[in-house]
Amino acid sequence: MLARIYGASLHGIDALKVAVEVDIASGLPELAMVGLPEGAVRESKVRVRAALRNCGYPFPPQRITINLAPADVKKEGSGYDLPMAMGIVAAQGAVQPSRLADYLLLGELSLDGAVKPVRGALPIAAAVRDQGLKGLILPLANSAEAAVIQDIDVFGVESLAEVVEFLNGEREIDPTRVDLGRLFRQHAVHDADFSDVRGQPHVKRALEVAAAGGHNVLMMGPPGSGKTMLAKRLPTVLPDLTLAEALETTKIHSVTGVLDGRALVAVRPFRAPHHTISDAGLVGGGAVPKPGEVSLAHNGVLFLDEAPEFRRNVLEVLRQPLEDGRITVVRAAGSIDYPAAFMLVAAMNPCPCGFYSDPEKECRCTPMQITRYRSRLSGPLLDRIDIQVEVPAVEYRALVSRAPGEPSDTIRERVNQARRVQVERFERTGIHANARMSARDVRRYCLVEAAGEQLLETAIKRLGLSARAYVRILKVSRTIADLAGAEEIRPPHIAEAIQYRSLDRQPF
Repeated sequence: MLARIYGASLHGIDALKVAVEVDIASGLPELAMVGLPEGAVRESKVRVRAALRNCGYPFPPQRITINLAPADVKKEGSGYDLPMAMGIVAAQGAVQPSRLADYLLLGELSLDGAVKPVRGALPIAAAVRDQGLKGLILPLANSAEAAVIQDIDVFGVESLAEVVEFLNGEREIDPTRVDLGRLFRQHAVHDADFSDVRGQPHVKRALEVAAAGGHNVLMMGPPGSGKTMLAKRLPTVLPDLTLAEALETTKIHSVTGVLDGRALVAVRPFRAPHHTISDAGLVGGGAVPKPGEVSLAHNGVLFLDEAPEFRRNVLEVLRQPLEDGRITVVRAAGSIDYPAAFMLVAAMNPCPCGFYSDPEKECRCTPMQITRYRSRLSGPLLDRIDIQVEVPAVEYRALVSRAPGEPSDTIRERVNQARRVQVERFERTGIHANARMSARDVRRYCLVEAAGEQLLETAIKRLGLSARAYVRILKVSRTIADLAGAEEIRPPHIAEAIQYRSLDRQPF
């Protein structure tokens, strides 16, 4: 007898409906599986056999053929356990076939028949909606995540027996419902705040400008000056996450299995990979391609602490996502695009020992060592970083001061206002922030007063800035003007933007 159940395969951050066809025929006992199953899928035959027997359902001593269609798409992961087991049960006539066509099934089985959580519930729920199916049956632990997709019925189950009884109409299971508004409020909580930071007013200002325009930042200062502390608080002043951004971000985290029990990512992500990370770990890839850290930081912040300690090839692969907001992973079987629109925040010491130009501690590095250390960040990569700011050691008075700093909520209000100006300016252009302007957009939107043009010309001649650095200064100036509510870019805006090119103003 033949039975057909629907499962799903992940492709990038999207899902593809997979037909799990089970045929039981006479012959020597054997379970054959076709349709490009990967290791975890091939091993599912052992889990399925034990789960069926331990739940009291027969495993037929006949020839069983399982086909996963479309056959030219690789199938990986343990989420096929439940549809395979239900296919074997249905092929023996123990489940009403008419109800099987309405649902997509997803879940890993333990040997006692319990249904365990899997990755990718949210994109799979979106695929169920797009395919016009009635609902999704999946592990109870994944039900809240999948129920974020509002237009389908999501049924969370804990065992194989529950699924059989539900499909036979012997058990009622209430569909999972979530209140998106309440979910946003519940998860939109930050653990840190800018009011925790003592001193460093000019660095706080630089990060506010970066948040307002979506600019990449490089912070350079001695150890203990607060670079990491400042970077961790940057997401708290970024514009509020929209529902569309939250869903896309949650899909990426769902596919990689890092949701940590959350149904929705309601705050902008902050990712800080260790400097020993590989290029595939940073941008994605592997034998079965998966999103990397740049995609996990989508709509948020990617923080590279001690950036010169990262391998050169790892840093250089950041060029494409910094320019395009996407990363393309190419393999022999095809290519996959992952979203990667993030803010890059890098931190470094001014020299190998960390105390170059420190007024209190002596630097023991030679000029050659300093040059070699700083040159680990290539010119093309530095040109893609709009704001370069020095972070000096915190003075004792600021460190012991009990005066509260400006809270993140207040700074975020100004950032939101500046972003609203940019949304109106770039309406129908596909641009959402000043940092994403092309050279043509810069010529159109970055109108500079005559005095500002003269100041900019002088700075370029004296500092020897590249053409890309010139464009970066104009973009940052546009953001500073937006924060000030100015239509045109004025000399003070240009002057402040030039101050954010620290490495251009220092000889190597």
